[in-house]
Amino acid sequence: MKFRPCIDIHDGKVKQIVGGALSDVSASETNFVSDTNAAFYAEMYRSRGLSGGHIILLNKSGTPEYEADLAEARLALDAYPGGFMIGGGVTSENAESFLDMGASHIIVTSHVFRNGLIDMDRLKNLIYLVGKDHLVLDLSCRKTSEGYMIVTDRWQNFTDISVTTETLSELSDFCDEYLIHAVDVEGKRSGIDSTLLRILGEFDNIAVTYAGGVSSFDDLRLVKELGKNHVDVTIGSSLSIFGGDMDLDEVSAFMNQ
Repeated sequence: MKFRPCIDIHDGKVKQIVGGALSDVSASETNFVSDTNAAFYAEMYRSRGLSGGHIILLNKSGTPEYEADLAEARLALDAYPGGFMIGGGVTSENAESFLDMGASHIIVTSHVFRNGLIDMDRLKNLIYLVGKDHLVLDLSCRKTSEGYMIVTDRWQNFTDISVTTETLSELSDFCDEYLIHAVDVEGKRSGIDSTLLRILGEFDNIAVTYAGGVSSFDDLRLVKELGKNHVDVTIGSSLSIFGGDMDLDEVSAFMNQ
């Protein structure tokens, strides 16, 4: 299990937002807004040798706010080239530009999950453009009576595709990694989604990063146990650098035990 750093950007600022509260209209449930720019956090991660992180652009593409997010992301990528993957508004038209900016991978959801289903033509086109080794599928999901369903468009719209070991196995031929937010607990600092982690723990074909609800070192121990020590984890709102209680260096030391 590895720790994966993160930088979430909204309205051109580094923020931590409760996942289910994000929409095109407002993001009222905000845990943290930074006074410093994304390069500050990128350098913090770089100096500690923390790689494989995620930059997520939270505004809707095509808006002035998204352009502000993009400008902030460039600062982070300039400070730590190759240290981050990037997602949010990624399409076939702009995918290569993110790699040119210094991202190691692109992260996609809404571009390939459309009308409730996966658009295999778009997915294969992305592989043609950037290569499987530079593609991460974001399978962030919310719990329903039918299981954990993948959600798109800043986690507001449900698809008809559930996160199961079968789904993970089928799609693993088309990407290098998975990023999976447990949206129902994302940003709430109220504990992890144990049921989802049990599902992820049964899959080990490619790298999987879990995000959502980590609030203590007991949670990290549980991630390690349920994820069978091969599911990586990212922490946002609970880190002290984002207004929480968990020290980044203590988290890094815990992961290296």
